[in-house]
Formats: sequence, structure tokens, C-alpha cells
Amino acid sequence: MGSYEALMATLALTMGASWASGINLYAVMLVLGLGGATDNINLPAELSVLENPLVIGAAAVMYVVQFFIDKIPGLDSAWDTLHTFVRIPAGAMLAAGTVGDVSPAMEIAAGILGGGVAATSHATKTGTRLMLNTSPEPVTNWSASISEDFWC
Repeated sequence: MGSYEALMATLALTMGASWASGINLYAVMLVLGLGGATDNINLPAELSVLENPLVIGAAAVMYVVQFFIDKIPGLDSAWDTLHTFVRIPAGAMLAAGTVGDVSPAMEIAAGILGGGVAATSHATKTGTRLMLNTSPEPVTNWSASISEDFWC
């Protein structure tokens, strides 16, 4: 793979993982971990820890917990508020890990950009869900939650 293709693949993994982690971090970790463990995704060495069965198992358990909590109006907003302190730093860490073996400045820059992308997608999700929770019927909340499950 040429340097241009490698750069584009790294950029896509960096920004894609950061964006998705702001919405559903545990699904991102689960997909990357399973993809790396089955050799369907070539993860950088810095992210090889995601292939560990313990990490995959923990991500799967937390994904199931989030899946059900996310369907309950009000509780989903509390969960999202708590995860403001989890998803954004994790998005930054994933972005920093995806750039591979580079200079510390490049790794920090990737972390800053990844954290910003995760913060943007997380704020959009959280704000939208808060707005949907003002509706007295649960269908819009469930629809939003299920669409998030499919898109991330």
C-alpha cells in the first residue's frame, strides 16, 4: 500500500473511531477488537490491546447494558451525561492510538482532533436525546436509540 493510501486508511480509522465512540463507545471497541482478533482489521500495535478477550468481553457486556439503558427515556440521558466523561477521552485515546508509531507531537495532535470529533458527536447525540425525551410517547426515543445502534 502506498503512502497516500496508508495515510487515508489511518485518517479514516482515526476519525471514524473517534466519531463513533462519541455515540456508542462500547460498540466501537467491540467491533475493533473482534475485527482485529479475527484478522479482518489490521489494527496498529498501539490498539492491539482491543483484541484481548477480556477487553472484548468487557466491551460486549457494556454494550448490552447500554443497549437496554438507551431505550428508557430519562435513564438514557443520565447515562449519556455520565458518559461525557468516558466517551470523549476514549475517542481521544483511540485517535492517538490509531496513528501508530509517530512523533509525540503527531500523537497529541491526533488525540486533540479525535477528542474534538468525539465531543461533537457525543454532544449531538446527547442534545438530540434530551430533546426527544420531552415527548410524552416513547416511540421517538426508541427509534433514535435503534438508529444509533445501526449506525455505529
